[in-house]
This record gives sequence, C-alpha cells and structure tokens, in this order.
Amino acid sequence: MAVARTPRGRWIEAGLRALTVGGPDAVRIEALAQSLGVTKGGFYGYFRNRDALLTEMLDTWERAVTDDVIEQIESGGGDARGKLERLFTIASSTEEPVTGIPVELAIRDWARRDPSVAERLRRVDNRRMDYLRSLFAEFCTDPDDVEVRCLLAFSLRVGQHYIAAEHGSRSRAEVMEMTRGWLLR
Repeated sequence: MAVARTPRGRWIEAGLRALTVGGPDAVRIEALAQSLGVTKGGFYGYFRNRDALLTEMLDTWERAVTDDVIEQIESGGGDARGKLERLFTIASSTEEPVTGIPVELAIRDWARRDPSVAERLRRVDNRRMDYLRSLFAEFCTDPDDVEVRCLLAFSLRVGQHYIAAEHGSRSRAEVMEMTRGWLLR
C-alpha cells in the first residue's frame, strides 16, 4: 500500500502557523515536518528550499486575503452595504489559518524587517483599500468621506487587537457593531 504524501497546502499552513508563533525564523523545514508528523523528505517534492516555501506562504496569504475574499463577497451579490457587511464578517474571523488576524499581524511584523515583504504588504493593502473604495463609493458621494471610511474600516481590521481600552458599560462587540452601523450609514 502506497503512503500518501502530505499535501502542499498542509506544508504552507504549517509554515504560516510557525510564522505566527515565532516569526520567519521559526519557519524551519525540520520543525514543520515534525509538526506534521512526517519526514522532511516530502517537503522537497514541493519546494526547492525554505525560501521557496516562504514565497509560497506569502503567495497563498496574498491570494486568500485579496482575490479569494473579493470573489466570496462578489459572489453573494447585493448592494455595496450588503457586500461590506459580508466583508466585515469575514474580516472579523480571527482563527482562519491563512486569513486570520494572527497571520496578518505576523506578516506585518515581518514586513518591518524585510523590504520585499514590505513591498508585498503594500501591494496587498493597496488592493484591499481599492476594493473598499469601490464599495463605499457606491453610496458615499464625497471622496473624502470614502477615504475616511476606508481607512477606519481597514484600521479596525488590523488595530483593534492591540486596543486594550474598555468601553464603559458596552462590550467590545457592541462597540464594533455600532462602528459597523456608522460606517454603513
């Protein structure tokens, strides 16, 4: 009976999990193989070396947070507010192995030290902002208003996890729901 190979995507997800825990230095072939319960030999059937894996990790993340999300939002149809509601729901899910906030924050941290990762992050952020602009512009006629809403929505995606402030008698979830309502008015 033949032994099934560990799928390429599992290596990439394991790499992204390692990145979230310890940064790019934690993405080591031997450690990934151990976490997957396989030998490292299977790795080389998919990737030339560690750098190739790092590139594929970034490619996978970029595709997932841009093309895949946009396709998912657009396939649901509806008006811009409905699409933004779906987008906000997707963006608030934090546990996805490729699109969750831990990966987002790890890549942003990596970009602070690696110019090529910083350039890719800039491209991804610009694509996301362009999509937000296209949606907000459908019901906001003031370009300044569109830009402010985009920046606030995007900043919430990235920054809310760093904010430890309390909201008086309101929960964070309640304040986030009020923020959604404000952005969509």
